[in-house]
Amino acid sequence: MESVYDTGSDKIVLGSIVEIAEAAGLRILEIYDKDVAEWDQKVKSDSSPLTQADLQANAIICDKLTALFPSIPIMSEENKQAPYEERIRWEHYWCVDPLDGTKEFIKRNGEFTVNIALCKTTDKVATPVLGVVYTPVSKKTHMAAVGSGAFLRLGDAAPNKIEVSTYKGSDSGLTLVCSRSHLDDKTKAFMAKYKDPRTASMGSSLKFMLIAEGEAQIYPRLAPTMEWDTAAAQVVVEQAGGKVVQFESREPVIYNKPDLLNPFFLCYGNQTD
Repeated sequence: MESVYDTGSDKIVLGSIVEIAEAAGLRILEIYDKDVAEWDQKVKSDSSPLTQADLQANAIICDKLTALFPSIPIMSEENKQAPYEERIRWEHYWCVDPLDGTKEFIKRNGEFTVNIALCKTTDKVATPVLGVVYTPVSKKTHMAAVGSGAFLRLGDAAPNKIEVSTYKGSDSGLTLVCSRSHLDDKTKAFMAKYKDPRTASMGSSLKFMLIAEGEAQIYPRLAPTMEWDTAAAQVVVEQAGGKVVQFESREPVIYNKPDLLNPFFLCYGNQTD
């Protein structure tokens, strides 16, 4: 990719971040194809699963990002988090989920991704400005940078620009995306507002990608997520013409907060009413 994001001190070529995500994805697949006994599964303090694939992908991403951009700090799910007093001074930083969808990895359903985002802080509020979402099993790479649009590459083919769909909220048969593990009563009530909605279920940040590609229109997330779960995907959706907003206020989802837990949110395409 020719897309370049200039931090003022570093010129970040989007293609170089794609290469890092794909290198991590290759290592994940090597572990994925091994016997489950070799995954070294553990349970973290928040009861979420952890495997060697998470840790080794994280090491690859952090090592390569540090080698290319030593002045840009890294926030990763698998790293110890810096205190807010330190983080708030970061003008730019990487927000990384080396293996989003570990539960899907364990289920062997292929619906897991590598997520790398670059975030920029302005007036103590950070927003993602560059993002790569790589799906190792399908070899799909979604990528975007502010001002450059959003793109999808299949394998080694040339990337194609992607755009969200345009629709009205009153349209019949809209596709709403839901999580297989978080379809609660509040989400069902939200979905019931639409006329004859279809539903699509997907794991990890791939739910966002359905919106970015125009395959679905609305993704309500009324369950907990962390900032690294959404940062890269948010850039892709926004550069494809969509929005990711807080469910209650409809304000944009922001990053590098004192608490790294996201609010409930809505991700949607180009709604015209």
